[in-house]
Amino acid sequence: MKLVVLTGAGISAESGLKTFRDSDGLWEGYNVYDVATPEAWERDPELVQEFYNERRRQVLAAKPNLAHQVLAELEKDFDVEIITQNIDDLHERAGSTKVTHLHGVITRSQSDKKADLTYPIVGSEIKMGELCELGSQLRPHVVWFGEAVPMIEVATKLCKQADLFVLIGTSLAVYPAAGLIDFVPSFVDKYIIDPRTPDVKRYKNVINIEKNAVEGITELKEILANAR
Repeated sequence: MKLVVLTGAGISAESGLKTFRDSDGLWEGYNVYDVATPEAWERDPELVQEFYNERRRQVLAAKPNLAHQVLAELEKDFDVEIITQNIDDLHERAGSTKVTHLHGVITRSQSDKKADLTYPIVGSEIKMGELCELGSQLRPHVVWFGEAVPMIEVATKLCKQADLFVLIGTSLAVYPAAGLIDFVPSFVDKYIIDPRTPDVKRYKNVINIEKNAVEGITELKEILANAR
């Protein structure tokens, strides 16, 4: 059975990470448009680079929480495909083997000229002057506002194939990721794990678990175990 899971900031928040902007439009005290757009990179690459170097240090210091670990354990019984909006690597570190990053992953760098030319980062920093093989500056492997989301087609295909769908810790406010639930077949059960359930009234077969990620995924694990 293919279990497709879409995760957002709520799952990483319980590891101490703010992986996206808060309601005030700030991310760790910065306006997102000053650090997360191609225009910001052109205007002040040093600021953007240091912002992501600091975020990377936070990610490397964080540990996967129980929600990440339970999702990895579910691979024993399900064909688990994780689609994440988060740029951290906590799913992988918890042991999940099939993770699609919609917005990139901060532990890799990419060419400023060719987005699909990426490299692992040794340590926690990308330094100004570090170049890709094409001779351009390396930048974070992160999808910024105004940039295409190259993995969205892969994610869409996975959602169409879902036998069971789980949404964890996302408000369904950021597109195109928010539209992925539209591709899940209507007859498929859709579990929504979030203390504040997003507006999903128009979808069929929705089961709300109004809890945080750790408590919610623990409850879901019991539900799935009892259903087998």
